[in-house]
Amino acid sequence: QVRLVESGGGPVQAGGSLRLSCTASGYIYNCVGWFRQAPGKEREGVAVIYTSGHTRYGDSVKGRFLVSQDNAKTTRYLQMDSLKPEDTGMYYCAAGRTGADCRLFDPIGYIGWGQGTQVSVSS
Repeated sequence: QVRLVESGGGPVQAGGSLRLSCTASGYIYNCVGWFRQAPGKEREGVAVIYTSGHTRYGDSVKGRFLVSQDNAKTTRYLQMDSLKPEDTGMYYCAAGRTGADCRLFDPIGYIGWGQGTQVSVSS
């Protein structure tokens, strides 16, 4: 069973940057997705990276966030630049169960959720 662990969150001022890491134990067959959840809101997709290297981003982060993975495909990264207060939330990574789940970018199709890492952007 795959398990993922997030790290790298913290407080940052608006306009600043953070780099999150997601380390996987177990084999990733399709993709790893980054999601976030703000208080009182549903969990939303931020970015996904396929094992092939193909990437996809949520509309609210396009042009500001960059997802990548190391050559061994054990760690994924989420580089977040030009952060805004609305980027505040708990950030999670998880593995897509199938290629279709990766395309749908819906949290219900992902497994191996970690505890998350908190990102707090102040204005």
